[in-house]
Amino acid sequence: MHSGCIITVRVIPRSSRSCIDGTRGDAWLVRLRTPPVDGAANAELIDVLATALAVPRRAVAIVGGDRSRTKRVRIEGLDEATVAARLG
Repeated sequence: MHSGCIITVRVIPRSSRSCIDGTRGDAWLVRLRTPPVDGAANAELIDVLATALAVPRRAVAIVGGDRSRTKRVRIEGLDEATVAARLG
């Protein structure tokens, strides 16, 4: 059994910079520079989260909402408390 958690992320594409900008409701707000074209924003989301959480890219996967602004993202190897501490 893999350890990990699933977080909800609200993506705002075409922002002036890529960053994690706190929470909105029960979702983490992530601003991305790239537009949502050909999966570019999803790839950047994985990069931003992996960097912020100090985990390899392979530990971050979009498991729901692939084409939506609200996504469910699985983080392997970290629990929700650790994710919240690193993103907050």
